[in-house]
Amino acid sequence: MEDSHLTTLSYYGQSSFDEPMNDMQGPTNLRFFSQVLLLKSFFSRLKTKHPQWDVEPLWFEWLILVGLFVFSTWLLGIKGVWQLLLTSDPTGITALIIVIFSVATLWCGMRSKELAHQRELLDRAAAQGARGRSQADGWAAEYWTALASQPVDSGAPLDLLMEKTHGPHATAWWVNGVQLKLGLLGKVIGFSVLAMQIGQIQNFDPSQAQDLLRNLTSGLGVALLTTMVGLVGNILLGLQLTRMDRFADQLLAKAQQHGLHIGR
Repeated sequence: MEDSHLTTLSYYGQSSFDEPMNDMQGPTNLRFFSQVLLLKSFFSRLKTKHPQWDVEPLWFEWLILVGLFVFSTWLLGIKGVWQLLLTSDPTGITALIIVIFSVATLWCGMRSKELAHQRELLDRAAAQGARGRSQADGWAAEYWTALASQPVDSGAPLDLLMEKTHGPHATAWWVNGVQLKLGLLGKVIGFSVLAMQIGQIQNFDPSQAQDLLRNLTSGLGVALLTTMVGLVGNILLGLQLTRMDRFADQLLAKAQQHGLHIGR
């Protein structure tokens, strides 16, 4: 009896519940995948009709990122975080890291705009063929002209192009490392202050416990806050520089691709 009862439940569980759910999910999944395929084909046709749209919008991405930075800055200002950071660090290292990050971010914006402009010049010249390459402007055009002149050092044109596409980024990466080192410097200074304050304690007076704790936490606050600000600045600036390096790699590869048959 129990076996027949379980068999009946399992039978009704499969026939009455599973099958209707499968019947409902099947058309839904088919409609979803068909819509995905339609979107993919639509964007493929757009890229085929407008090849310039296939280029990653580096300048637009930077503007979005800066917009997020501005919103975060405004939000932290409302919460009083900036006042806490600046007043809790008497050394001024936190403010210095913030200034370095702001200036470097503005430089990344100008650099992103220049890279995007050079990619636009390259694509415009490549779309016109050999005639477009001979009359084009920009870094890629200078590279193609150097290749066509057949220099004694065959690797010199590529070295010059790499200097223009990637050269300034090396200094920017050094600046990014400076943020982290300044944070570590603040950490060393904070713990040094904390150690000196502890060493000056000769006897413990319970009535002065509050002042003692305030002096000790000031050094600890410098150590932790500067390290935190340096790490955050290092991560966010590194994100921008990594994105620019990748775009510069694509620009370099594209220029080499269109210059393969020059001078042959």
